[in-house]
Parts: sequence; structure tokens; C-alpha cells
Amino acid sequence: MTLSARHQEYLRLMDIDVWVSRNPARGHEMSGKGGMQDNQADRQATWQLLREQVSVCTKCQLHQGRIQTVFGTGSEQAEWMLIGEAPGVEEDKQGKPFVGRAGKLLTSMLQAMGLNRDEVFIANILKCRPPNNRDPKPEEVNACETYLKQQVLLVRPKIILALGRIAAQNLLKIDTPIGKMRGNYYEYPELGIPVVVTYHPAYLLRSPREKRKSWQDLQLAMKLYNKIPS
Repeated sequence: MTLSARHQEYLRLMDIDVWVSRNPARGHEMSGKGGMQDNQADRQATWQLLREQVSVCTKCQLHQGRIQTVFGTGSEQAEWMLIGEAPGVEEDKQGKPFVGRAGKLLTSMLQAMGLNRDEVFIANILKCRPPNNRDPKPEEVNACETYLKQQVLLVRPKIILALGRIAAQNLLKIDTPIGKMRGNYYEYPELGIPVVVTYHPAYLLRSPREKRKSWQDLQLAMKLYNKIPS
């Protein structure tokens, strides 16, 4: 695969390693519709390189016990991005985030908002499952942070929904309890993307009485989203 000079520089800015052939095919400049096709091809190539990096990552000890990495799923041009904590048992088996009971509840939450899973992008703070579903360690979060930043940069969503305390605290770099984060407006560092915090679907399964509060959070997110210029 031959990458344009612009694309190579873009990858370097995102901390993605770039290997260039010693005898690259001679490129050519295109404009108009051809240029748009080139840009789309560059985006797809960037996504593919990122997926490959995540799939073979050994930055922390979690790679030793995983079945597979859980990169994320959904639309790469999504206006909504949902970020959770880490893969669980089923996610580790299937390689997809939010499957099983928690995933079904998340799907229902999205449908209540008028959204389908295939039109949002869903990812986690960690790309590998922690043993026994324990909380992520700081060094594990740090190892995966670059990958998540790259995903956010590529998707460029209009709004981010942080699912659960651990996801919200690590995403926003704060230690505020989730009860105090709810109902407030935050921004994703550097990009200024609105962030709304709500409970993790797994928590809602254990504490169904909190579903009403979660719906209030989703309504807040929808209200903010509708105010964002197209």
C-alpha cells in the first residue's frame, strides 16, 4: 500500500508507525472527485493501520491473558461516540464491545434515543479484558490511551457519552464521583467535544432503580447534541 506524504505526516502526528517501501509506486495528484476519493482512501488506510496496531499490542501485561483485543464497532463517521470501561468475558470472546446482557441494555438505551448501534461508534478505555473484570490499573489505561485518542480524532463525533465512573474519570482526567458528574457539562480535552456522563449498563442491571437517572442523562445528551451546529 502506497501512502501519500500528507497521509504519512498525519499518521506520525497520531503516533502511528509508518513503514514506507524503498520503491514506492509513482503517485499522482488528483483534484475534485478524485481528491475526495483519495481522502477517503487515506482515512480507511489509517483505520486499518490502527486496527492492526491494537490487534498485536503488547504495551501492558493484559495481552498475556486475552483471547483477542476489542477495538470498537460502529460507524467511523458517527456523530455519537460511546466510551466504556473495558471488555468483559463475552467481549473478549467475540472481539466486540458491549455484548451480552449489558450490551442488550445499551442497545435499548440507544433505541430509546432514536439511534441504532450501527450509526454510533462504541469503544472502551481498555482494548483488553482485565483478569476477573477488575478495575483497570493506571499503567494499563496509559498504555491504551493513545489508541482511544486516535479513535476519537478519526471519528470526530459531535458528542461523547461516557459510560460509568471509570470511563468518565479516565476520559476527563478527574476523580469526581459519578454522582456529582451526572447532570454536568464536560469537554473532551484538546478537541472540545461535549461529554455527558451516565451509569454503565452493567451497573443499571444491578441497580435497576437508577435507570430513571440514566434516562435523564441521555435526555441531557440529546439536548446538548441538538444545540450543536451541523
